[in-house]
Amino acid sequence: MNRMTGAQLLEAIYSRRVTRGFKKQSVSESILWKILAAARWAPTGSNIRVHRFICVNNPELIEQILWVTPGIDECPPAIVAICVDWAKVPEGTLLTDRRVRFIDVGTAAQNMLLAAHALGVGAGPVTSFSSAGVRRILNLPSSYTPEMFICLGYAAEVTRMVPVLPKLPTRVADLVHWGKFQ
Repeated sequence: MNRMTGAQLLEAIYSRRVTRGFKKQSVSESILWKILAAARWAPTGSNIRVHRFICVNNPELIEQILWVTPGIDECPPAIVAICVDWAKVPEGTLLTDRRVRFIDVGTAAQNMLLAAHALGVGAGPVTSFSSAGVRRILNLPSSYTPEMFICLGYAAEVTRMVPVLPKLPTRVADLVHWGKFQ
């Protein structure tokens, strides 16, 4: 594998966008495995890997997931459910803190989003779903909690417009404060 330069990495970060509309074209399992491998390399709290990834590329199962997921606008060819396996969380560790768990889910999600982008696959995170519904549809073990979906597929040229707030330009300077507040 060729190593990416710093400039290429920054270009990937700056050019990646959320994909909400997908072509009907499936994503190959070899590409899905590459995206999942990127998630495995994400940093974790205490290097304890409590997240598990459920990859779904069966159209009928994806349709069932859509029934309990208002956050998905159009049917993607693949969905990865990022779950926390509470059986892997050691007692008395910081991982029992909800914030630490979300950091681990977030780093795995970001790695998947960037890997998908690098492979020419559109991707988008989703957190609005019925956890109980997802647990039942996927028949998750009792120790698994679904935390986030990553929808994957090839971006449609024309997508249905979703009503959103007007986009205001955001500069990094609008988000950053240096040093302590007066």
